[in-house]
Amino acid sequence: MAETLAITFTPEEEGQRLDAALAGRIELGLSRSRIRQLIDEGLVTIAGRRTKPAQKVTAGEVAEMMLPAPEPMAAVAEEMPLDIVYEDNDLIVVNKQRGLVVHPAPGHRRGTLVNALLAHCPDLEEINSVIRPGIVHRLDKDTTGLLVVAKNARAYRSLVDQMRRRAIHRGYLTLVWGRPEAEAGKVISPIGRHPVDRKRMAVVESGRPAVTHFVVREELPNHSLLEVTLETGRTHQIRVHLAYIGHPVVADPVYGGRRNGFGLAGQALHAATLELTHPVSGRPLRFEAPLPADFTSVLERLRVDTGTGL
Repeated sequence: MAETLAITFTPEEEGQRLDAALAGRIELGLSRSRIRQLIDEGLVTIAGRRTKPAQKVTAGEVAEMMLPAPEPMAAVAEEMPLDIVYEDNDLIVVNKQRGLVVHPAPGHRRGTLVNALLAHCPDLEEINSVIRPGIVHRLDKDTTGLLVVAKNARAYRSLVDQMRRRAIHRGYLTLVWGRPEAEAGKVISPIGRHPVDRKRMAVVESGRPAVTHFVVREELPNHSLLEVTLETGRTHQIRVHLAYIGHPVVADPVYGGRRNGFGLAGQALHAATLELTHPVSGRPLRFEAPLPADFTSVLERLRVDTGTGL
């Protein structure tokens, strides 16, 4: 059956485009293009009137969105190995390997994390999206590390709310080119679609607010190992922001700008820590995932060059 949702806009969303504001709502699980389609079909109204994608929203304003009945489940269960860090009746935390796409999308209908989760958890509820059941946040295909997935609707609502309130803390380790001038810093620059290459993201004036914090953990020859935390969760945020300040992530095929990636198959970016509140018991949870072997190997090679290696 069709479902109607009421979305009240927050002060932080004041002045944003309607399609952008709705796309930023993680709990909706809808892409910006899908939201535009719903708007164009007259399925998104404000005060009973049809809307346009570009109209600006006002804090306190309520948009009503009618979602057509969901399509049949597009993702199918596939037996695949999973590095499970933690699991109970409500959630599962996995350490995602490099090269694994999180959920099905055009060109990646099979072999994704969601396909593996459906085989591991046959009763995984179809929440959030028919092709993204339980997915609360994502990691890029070649970014490794920790990711939490909800196993039921109650857990999903809680985790999404924690994400919205920035109560889920994610810490990353990344190897970048060069050395930042300061031992610690913050990048505050809006991120949106690249004005020419729509498959890429970029720092653009019309983008959505984005804030990235970093601390230099280790100085290496022509490189630095950074610990990075996020205030916001924009697409490719860490990779875009670090490239923007002149320190792109090593082996990043899109934003790296340099060829020598030490043989890495993807960017040297790892989601190393994850902190959240259990959605049912309320107890604090903290998880750590060690760096993957290829990332560690690169660090060891650079440390030998400095004389600090074993």
